[in-house]
Amino acid sequence: MGEHLFRMGFRDEAAGYFHKAVKLNPDFADAKENFYRVANWLVERWHFIMLNDTKRNLTYLKAIENVVHSGCKSVLDIGTGTGILSIFAKKAGAPYVYACELSKTMYELACDVVAANNMGSEIKIFHLKSLDLEIPKHIPERVSLVVTETVDAGLFGEGIVESLIHAWEHLLLPPKPKNQDIPPKEYGQVIPASATVFGMAVECKEIRRHHRVGSREVAGVRLADAVQFFSPTGAAGSPEEAEPYTTEKLSRVPGGYVPLTEPCQVMTVDFNNLQELKSLAVRKPWKLSLPVTHGGILDAVVVWFVLQLDDEHALSTSPSEESCWEQAVYPVQDLPDYSVESGDTVTIEVACQDCYLKIQKVSLGPLECGMDFSNRDNTLNLSNEAELCNALAGLQTTGEQDARGQVCVLESTEIALLNNIPYHECFRAAMGKVLSSLNPSKDLQTMDVDGRGSGLNHEESQSKSSLDAAPDPFYILDVSEGFSLLPIIAGKLGSVKAYSSVEKEQHQTALNMISEANNFPKETLEFWLSHLEDENVVLQRPKSDKLWSIIILDVIETSGLIQQEVMEKAAISRCLLHSGGKIFPQYVLVYGMLVESQSLLLESAVQGTEPTLGFNIAPFINQFKVPVRVYLDLSTLPCVALSKPAELLRLDLMNPLLNSSSREVKVQVCKSGQVTAIPFWYHIHLDEEHSLSTSDKSSHWKQAAVVLDEPIQVKLGDELVLHVQHHKSNISITVKQ
Repeated sequence: MGEHLFRMGFRDEAAGYFHKAVKLNPDFADAKENFYRVANWLVERWHFIMLNDTKRNLTYLKAIENVVHSGCKSVLDIGTGTGILSIFAKKAGAPYVYACELSKTMYELACDVVAANNMGSEIKIFHLKSLDLEIPKHIPERVSLVVTETVDAGLFGEGIVESLIHAWEHLLLPPKPKNQDIPPKEYGQVIPASATVFGMAVECKEIRRHHRVGSREVAGVRLADAVQFFSPTGAAGSPEEAEPYTTEKLSRVPGGYVPLTEPCQVMTVDFNNLQELKSLAVRKPWKLSLPVTHGGILDAVVVWFVLQLDDEHALSTSPSEESCWEQAVYPVQDLPDYSVESGDTVTIEVACQDCYLKIQKVSLGPLECGMDFSNRDNTLNLSNEAELCNALAGLQTTGEQDARGQVCVLESTEIALLNNIPYHECFRAAMGKVLSSLNPSKDLQTMDVDGRGSGLNHEESQSKSSLDAAPDPFYILDVSEGFSLLPIIAGKLGSVKAYSSVEKEQHQTALNMISEANNFPKETLEFWLSHLEDENVVLQRPKSDKLWSIIILDVIETSGLIQQEVMEKAAISRCLLHSGGKIFPQYVLVYGMLVESQSLLLESAVQGTEPTLGFNIAPFINQFKVPVRVYLDLSTLPCVALSKPAELLRLDLMNPLLNSSSREVKVQVCKSGQVTAIPFWYHIHLDEEHSLSTSDKSSHWKQAAVVLDEPIQVKLGDELVLHVQHHKSNISITVKQ
């Protein structure tokens, strides 16, 4: 926790300096880029979406008004953010309003917001966790209402249970006694009053490809059966250090999703009941059975909730609701089979641990087994031995830890990369082409350039080549980030010494096991960082008298941005290649198009005072807006294309003379409308014949978009001139008026 707070404090301070530098010199590109990166950490992007959610704001306002108008006198807003709920309480007429906020940036922003709305002297804001508030040190006496929205997609992840237990014990008046009619100012209550959590099993290819490896062979490389890949997020069988869930806006997930079960009530929680809140932490895990109503592939259990603010007002985070909320996703991993049929049962084990809602186990079984998973004595109500055998045969459970072999935990983007077959096939073909050109006199029998191979296995080809004079190997360096199979793919292309830059010991072990499964001699694959005296100088010769045949660089972040300092790395790499050697990719083309997208506007900045019900919040939060939105899926982004894709920029890693840091591009408007944003993506050219697009369905990369400060009205046939600039990792696109 202390380290986390240290990091937060550092970022606050860094953002302050960058923000000041940008204000002093708006054209200072380095300061702008650094501020944008820090701003994403400091002010989460969901603040903009939430503040633009008029329905959410109005529902909270009405619930607060109900309580205050009934006689509640004092209000505490826990985790105030921009201060909007405190402002609602003051507007409703509460005589005393207090608020607390842990983030220094958000605390200062809230102070500015309440002052701008002429409530600076009427709302007392503390730069503290609610757990550190004391009576009478900070607040003179216990309050009659706590308002909070310290909930995440999984309900409990922002610490609402811990903060409300503390509030009931130290900050709130006692709850209303049953069957007694006393005025609201004399008892304590919480908004939201309660929550109901729902769950549903789904099939979703997009979730699957980010959390399960789909093939045991990638571009001719067999993945060792003994290596079991897991994402850090998992419902079943994932490692102990796993994140309990990830989040998705299911209504916008590429390829959509299919419900396999009806929604099931997972649990309820009464935020006005101290004993119930305390019991959550010690509650034993419980099992729920979800009858399968639609056959398919089980990919995840999806969870959402209904927040009951009071008796009249509720907010739902359901995937079928149009709201600012995402859903909690528990990917299913480590089952022998993921197929389900109508009539089967998905059984989940649910727990509230460490103030997180966790789904610890998932199992499948036919409904007709008649197994009561909630039975505490674990007995089976089956009439004969045959029925028992059938039940056990039909029941599929998670694998045990000791039966898994080597566990290799990969980030979800790394698993999506492993599942990106065109990526690996493209690299295999391009690397084979380079090695063929570097060794034209050899018949390349041992190489597997076109994917068909030579008819010899690796051991035979190694034996054959050893009869001849052993040639110098081709040196290949892969410095792409994360887990990469490319060095092993390169090792199958002939006399190659491939160096991987993976750092994690677990990843190195997995790559070694995969090498062995493909009959590689140990010297074929080495780990580059173990050869370096200074790990900060990754780009250097393989040996004092040798140069590289191929250097593989990471050019595009999975977020959709260009990697930092990639052109500087390319300049160094060019000096380390022997004649005919190549950098991969050799060049990158940036493509973009004009779109009209209300969604991008709402996700990037608060749109005036209307969504915040007339209160002046936008100018303060919008100081932290970032012109480039990242991690977008253009295939599901709600938008209207107003132009065809256009080439915006070329980044050439092999021929720097072909680069320009800025250029002007004319774009024809093909549909009338308002240009609100310019999404962009990349065509990554390994050479002239082999390229990858970061917008393909199989891509592990997301896309990005520049969101314009002011929409531009255009008509069919108009021509817009875009001024495109590239500085380090930042692409700026402005419309030349």
